[in-house]
Amino acid sequence: MKPFSAKGHRMYLISKPLAALFDMDGLMLDTESIGIECWTSAATTLGVDMPRAVLIGMIGMHSSKTDVYLLEHLGSHAPIAELRAACHALYMERTQEPIAHRPGLSDILDWLEAQHIPKAVCTSTRRSIAEHHLRAAGLWSRFEFAICGDEVTHPKPAPEIYQKAAAAFNLPPASCIVLEDSDFGVQAAHQAGCKVIMIPDLRPPSAHSVALKIPILGSLTEARNLLTQAA
Repeated sequence: MKPFSAKGHRMYLISKPLAALFDMDGLMLDTESIGIECWTSAATTLGVDMPRAVLIGMIGMHSSKTDVYLLEHLGSHAPIAELRAACHALYMERTQEPIAHRPGLSDILDWLEAQHIPKAVCTSTRRSIAEHHLRAAGLWSRFEFAICGDEVTHPKPAPEIYQKAAAAFNLPPASCIVLEDSDFGVQAAHQAGCKVIMIPDLRPPSAHSVALKIPILGSLTEARNLLTQAA
């Protein structure tokens, strides 16, 4: 879904960003499909009916919010703790090897580095897992720092993680470009006052994200091309 014309995209960015803030799951790394597979397998093993729509609804959600979400959608008798533990074990096993990059990631990282635009990771995933994934994928050294889900008090969709990242760069949020795949992340970045480009993965953008009139693109390569117009 692309609610903006090319002209509208250029008008949205106006000027070259001074820093770029990246989500991780589903934006840089192809982890969302792995997560869906692990939840599905765990549910099958435990005999729980877990519709795909429920799984898609968790994309971008901080782990602290999943229990309440699952109770709401699966009912009070669902074995939530067992589901979560089984899924986590499967996920950790599946992600020991390097996870595939999302399309266009190298393009945009190369361009940002050529432009001397610093980069940071802002992920809802806790540090131990995020650092493992990024190191295994050869990405850790390409970012100045990471702020992870266990290092904020109020996770996405609250703006805290992006406010902290902008402050760490000693920049106003409006001078930072955020790249996100999820509605939760888009909301967090927008509330923080950052510019944001959305590149959805498995979950289409919500009506709320579309109403923000932000660029919603098909790949990180498209995002790179858009940023070159503002450079």
